Amino acid sequence: MGLETKPLSTLHQKASYEVGDFDVPTGREEEWRFTPLRRLRGLHNGTAEPHGKAVLEVDAAPEVTVETVGRDDPRLGRAYVPADRVSAQAWSSFTQATVVTVPKEAVASAPTVLRVRGEDASAASYGHTTVILEPFAEATVVLAHRGSATYADNVEFVVGDGARLSVISLQDWAGDSVHVSHQHARLGRDARFVSHNVSLGGDLVRISPSVSYDAPGGDAELYGVYFADGGQHLEHRLLVDHSRPNCRSRVDYRGALQDQDAHAVWIGDVIIRVEAEGTDTYELNRNLVLTDGTRVDSVPNLEILTGEVAGAGHASASGRLDDEHLFYLQARGITFDQARRMVVRGFLGQLVERIEVAEVREKVAEAIEAELDRGAAR
Repeated sequence: MGLETKPLSTLHQKASYEVGDFDVPTGREEEWRFTPLRRLRGLHNGTAEPHGKAVLEVDAAPEVTVETVGRDDPRLGRAYVPADRVSAQAWSSFTQATVVTVPKEAVASAPTVLRVRGEDASAASYGHTTVILEPFAEATVVLAHRGSATYADNVEFVVGDGARLSVISLQDWAGDSVHVSHQHARLGRDARFVSHNVSLGGDLVRISPSVSYDAPGGDAELYGVYFADGGQHLEHRLLVDHSRPNCRSRVDYRGALQDQDAHAVWIGDVIIRVEAEGTDTYELNRNLVLTDGTRVDSVPNLEILTGEVAGAGHASASGRLDDEHLFYLQARGITFDQARRMVVRGFLGQLVERIEVAEVREKVAEAIEAELDRGAAR
């Protein structure tokens, strides 16, 4: 399986299963210019020792089948071709993969939870997950990451005709962890896909969600919440490739940053191809800067190759807490710290409340409170 070209996208110009088809990143490339390569521990250049340990535990809904398979399983790699060198390294390096299948017309009665627990960050570990929803099936899948790891993986979501999939990916790593992940959804006719990416822990986390459409009527909503502390690098790079008519996408990512050298990166790329008439898309990124010494890079991109669209737009905004909001609250007897918490809760909480699994929603809300406690204590 060799090189495939994607001339339309400025961010992902080629795709291949072969590591050697990608040059070693130098940091001058558009797709790598914001990532501190020295902190990737060799995931990008082949020097990472593949002896790390990441343990997978699965709690599946009764209607769902979960299998551990070898590299030769024909279901692997059909929905997604690696788009950069780390993704190709992860594809070449995993030994076993997890395949989650929801049968045709089945409605999962509970979320299926895949827990990845890192037990060794001194060497690299790799993973691959494929989630298949057969036509008209419905399910919720939670990907929960914790512990210490240097980890790279690819996740494929194959959403069949008329199927409905909700995914929650929680990066709650220990502070010494590095995680680079590509998460690709391929949508069938009238399929619906909703994802929530929540990045809270880790030293460096780089998540690349992407969506493609196989037929008209596909609907994708991508949401994200992140909170970067001092020294953390949290990066999200999104690609929505509209290649079929009458499909819809919505992107809304929001982040907060505090303390020295906290760095958040958001790249949103939406392609509307010539044949994708009737596309309706909008992407938004907003960042709330809580202290001095932080850095935000936010770059929305639209590539529109047809004039026959229902709607296409993007927006990006990064700034400090609104002094007027704080003054209004303090004038009513609320302390500065309480006012600050209320503004941040409201800002991030609009997306947190969309998370449909109560246990995860509460965990994220508690983690945000813990971040605010740390900020108030400094």
